[in-house]
Amino acid sequence: MPMTWPKLDRVRVVLVDTSHPGNIGASARAMWTMGLDQLTLVRPKHFPCAEATARAAGADALLYRATVCDSLEQALADCVWVVGTTVRSRHLDLPPLTPRSFAARAVEESRHGKVALVFGREQAGLSNQELDLCQGVACIASNPDFSSLNLAAAAQVFAYELQLAFSGGAREPPGVPGDDAAGAVTAAQLESFYLHLEQALTEIGYYDPRAPKLLMRRLRRLYSRARPDRAELNILRGILAATQRAAGTNSRE
Repeated sequence: MPMTWPKLDRVRVVLVDTSHPGNIGASARAMWTMGLDQLTLVRPKHFPCAEATARAAGADALLYRATVCDSLEQALADCVWVVGTTVRSRHLDLPPLTPRSFAARAVEESRHGKVALVFGREQAGLSNQELDLCQGVACIASNPDFSSLNLAAAAQVFAYELQLAFSGGAREPPGVPGDDAAGAVTAAQLESFYLHLEQALTEIGYYDPRAPKLLMRRLRRLYSRARPDRAELNILRGILAATQRAAGTNSRE
C-alpha cells in the first residue's frame, strides 16, 4: 500500500511497555489509516501476537516491519526531536503541546531528521525518567472527570493531526526536508552530553549524586528549551572537558 504522505516516514511512533497486544494492533491501524508507518515497540509484553494482528485489521504489514527495542534510549537514539505524551501533572513539565501544535512543530522539526512521539504504559504512562529523554510533552484535552483515553484512541488523534499538518493543513516552513540535517543533534548525542555534564559537575563538587534533588532534570529542561545544534553542543562538551582539566580530574581523556 503506497503512502500518500511520504514525509511522514520521518515521524516515529514509540509504544513503551505495552501490556495488551490488542492495543498495539489498534494503534497500528490508527497510524496506517493516516499514512504513518514507522512503529517502534519498547519491551512489549506480548509481540508478535495473533490478537495484535487481528486488531490491526489490515494494517498487519506495519506490524511485520515494526522495530522492537530493549530500551527507550535505543528507540530514540537517532531522533532529533522527541515528544512524550502525558496526562498527569508533573514537576518541571515543559509547556504541554496540543496534538495540533505538536503536528505543526513536527513538520518543521522533520526537516532536521527523525521525530518521535512516545506513548507510555496503558495504566501508568511514562515515568519521569522517560520524560527526561524527551524535548517536549503533549497531551489531549479531555473531560477532567473522566480523562482516561485508550492508547489507540490517543494514537488516532495524533495521527490525524499529523496527516493534516503534513498534507498541507499546517504551513510548512521553506526549504527541503533534511536540508540542514548536518547540524541536528540526535537523542543519543544529547544523552552523551548529559552524562558528560553530570560527570563534570560531580567531579568539581557542584553535584552530589547521593542527594540529586532536581538539578539534572532542571538542566535537561534548560537545554531542551535552548535546542543547541551540533556545533554548539561540541562547544559545550569542550567547556566541560576544559573544566575537568582545570580541576585536575580530566577523567574523560
